Amino acid sequence: MTHLTDTYTLNNGLTIPKLGFGTWQTPDGATAVQAVKDALTTGYRHIDTAQAYGNEASVGQAIQESGVARSDLFLTTKIWNANHSYELVMSSFAESLQKLQTDYVDLLLIHWPNPIDFRDNWQAANAETWRAMETLYRAGKAKAIGVSNFQPQHLEELAKTAEIQPMVNQIFLAPGELQPAIVSYSQDHNMLLEAYSPLGTGKIFKVSAMQQLADKYGRSIPQIALRWSLQHGFLPLPKSVHAEYIQQNTEVFDFELTNEDMALIDALDGVVGKAQDPDVATF
Repeated sequence: MTHLTDTYTLNNGLTIPKLGFGTWQTPDGATAVQAVKDALTTGYRHIDTAQAYGNEASVGQAIQESGVARSDLFLTTKIWNANHSYELVMSSFAESLQKLQTDYVDLLLIHWPNPIDFRDNWQAANAETWRAMETLYRAGKAKAIGVSNFQPQHLEELAKTAEIQPMVNQIFLAPGELQPAIVSYSQDHNMLLEAYSPLGTGKIFKVSAMQQLADKYGRSIPQIALRWSLQHGFLPLPKSVHAEYIQQNTEVFDFELTNEDMALIDALDGVVGKAQDPDVATF
């Protein structure tokens, strides 16, 4: 039993499958279509994409071809940096729906809090972006709304004008990068933490301590990393384009890491790199 239907409950009561299928860096076209179809065949019901990934159309095509009912899926997309205004959210989101071949998404996120084009007025740009997302939420076009890569200072600013509290914060969380300040802030404000790049964009495979744990539990390194993420209460979004690994990444609900091994992984500081600082990133 893969338990791919196990869920967390967001602060608005919506349920979200505990493991999602990530599509960042999955090339648009045949590769993305096949990967998403393989994920759906495996039993994934939670698919994560974004305007910036350039593969929304492939995700939409894969969903159509899979035969899985839209109502059985949890689908996420994200508003990209160039679209931080009320009007641009509305127009770009309409385009996203068209590409995804759906009339709603389950979760809509602001992808990045402080794009370089808005660095002088990012607070106002986020407020307008969020106001548009609140409109979409009230209209049922987005069943939940949230943010991505937001740090406490960005959320504090957003809270000054927001009428609806973010339900999710999707950030880089992997062994070696626990982001304690924003994790505790998000949890204190009842936001679910989604973990993108939970395998450290492949860097996890070079970590000898993870290999030792994989050997100890008779598991793969990704399975250990995903189990760690789940035991922290995070929602990991592993990405793969290989059917065998897509399947393997779902087999994480039938074992548990000891407290000692959780602490050991927690202590692996910086082994997969660190999250980018959104206030100085050049995009």
